Amino acid sequence: MRSPLLYVKLARSFVRLVRDPDRLDEVFVIADGLQGTEAVDAMIDHARRDPQGSRALDDRPRVAIDLPRLRAMPDGTLGRETARFLDDRGLDPTDIPQRDATDPASFVRAHLYETHDLWHVVTGFHTDVAGEIGLQAFYLAQLPARLAPMLISIAMLNTFLMSFDDRDARMEAITRGWQLGRAAQQLFGLRWAELWSTPLVEVRARLGLPPGGVGDGVGPSTTARAAA
Repeated sequence: MRSPLLYVKLARSFVRLVRDPDRLDEVFVIADGLQGTEAVDAMIDHARRDPQGSRALDDRPRVAIDLPRLRAMPDGTLGRETARFLDDRGLDPTDIPQRDATDPASFVRAHLYETHDLWHVVTGFHTDVAGEIGLQAFYLAQLPARLAPMLISIAMLNTFLMSFDDRDARMEAITRGWQLGRAAQQLFGLRWAELWSTPLVEVRARLGLPPGGVGDGVGPSTTARAAA
C-alpha cells in the first residue's frame, strides 16, 4: 500500500505542472511515484509479447548519448541528427536521470528514461508542450504506460486554464501521436546504439514512421522531457 504522503507529493507535483508544464523536476516526481509493481508488471508483460522487447528485458542494453562523438558523425545519420536535435534546443542528455537496470522492472524505467530523446528524434515531435503530449500519445499507443495519460491530462488542464489558444496544436499532436504509435513498429527495446551510423530516414522507414518525421525544423525549446 502506498503512503498517503506519496499521494500528497504527487498532487503537489500535479498542480505545479498544470501551472508550468516545463517543470522537468516535477515530471520525474510523478514518473517515480507511478512506478508501482502493477504498472511495471503490465509493461513487462507487454514487452514480452514482442521478440525485440523480450530480448531487451533479458539483455538490458543501455544507451549512452555521447554528444561529442555523435556531433562528429556524418550528416543525416541517427547519431548526428540526435546531436543536432539536442544542440538546437539547448538540451543536456544528463538532465535525464540515470537509473540502475539490474532486473526487468528496473530496466523498463531506465530504458524509457534514457531513450526518450531518441523517440523524439525518430517521431519528429518537438519539445514544446504540444510536441511532448504528442509523444506521450505515441507512448500510450505502444505501451500500457501510466505516466502518459497523466501527463496528457495535465497538459490539457493547462490548456483549458492557461493556454487555450494552443488547443488546436495540442489536440492535433495527441491525435497524430496516437495514430503514429498504433501504426509504427515497437520502439521499446530497440538497439539504438547499433543504429547511430544509420541514416535517420532509413531508421524511420524501418520503424514505419514518416521519412520527415511529424514536424521538421527546430521548433520551440522547452525542458519538459519525460518518459512514459
